[in-house]
Amino acid sequence: MIDTHCHLDDASYKEDIAEVIERALSLGVERFVIPGADIEDLNRAQALSERFKEVYFAAGVHPYHAKEYDEKRLVEALKHPRCIAVGECGLDYYRLEGESEEREAEKALQKEVFLRQIALAKAHQKPLIVHIREASNDSFEMLWQHKEGLRGVLHCYNADAILLGLAPQDFYYGIGGVLTFKNARRLLEVLSKIPLDRLLLETDAPYLTPHPHRGSRNEPSYIPLVAQKMAEVLGKSVEEIQKVTDENAKCLFKELAS
Repeated sequence: MIDTHCHLDDASYKEDIAEVIERALSLGVERFVIPGADIEDLNRAQALSERFKEVYFAAGVHPYHAKEYDEKRLVEALKHPRCIAVGECGLDYYRLEGESEEREAEKALQKEVFLRQIALAKAHQKPLIVHIREASNDSFEMLWQHKEGLRGVLHCYNADAILLGLAPQDFYYGIGGVLTFKNARRLLEVLSKIPLDRLLLETDAPYLTPHPHRGSRNEPSYIPLVAQKMAEVLGKSVEEIQKVTDENAKCLFKELAS
């Protein structure tokens, strides 16, 4: 299995990162991808990829950090042999309220920074790790408009039907601990509509810890819980889910196949 989205550069792993990785390896998690969310964390993600042969990283700026966008630093990181994607980047309107000028300015900035990272992914021929929250229509429109030569994953897929239209355009769907939540009705209903060859496993660790560990720090060793729930919902064996999601991850992130 491959955890295609885990923030191992988070401060909560500072004291026991080796043990966290070892626990996951012992349960069959063979590769880890650290998404870039904040320019300030890039050095730590890169260092972890150099320390652990199973760890890779991506370079990107989360929409919450759009004001800190530094393209020069991203380009520098994208040249690193262990940097395999651009992101996580995208649109997140969750914290934006009302219809004020300030809100519209923030949305415009997020779109500008997202567009620049789409361009980086194309220029460097790397997949895009996309974050979408309360912004499905705008995100779909931007990805569709620039779909030529673009591939990627919709991290923590939010179950919005409009985004299923990206599957034929070489986009994958990251499924994590949310699938095990009691209130995951929409995701449970839409999961079977995603082509099997477009599904990826992820944790988003240390966030979105799956049942029955909710309330504690998430980590890649919990990936089997997501695979088990996915198998149950789709009527497949756990082994089949592990195999197909592994193949999908290696298809999207070419370096993971080596």
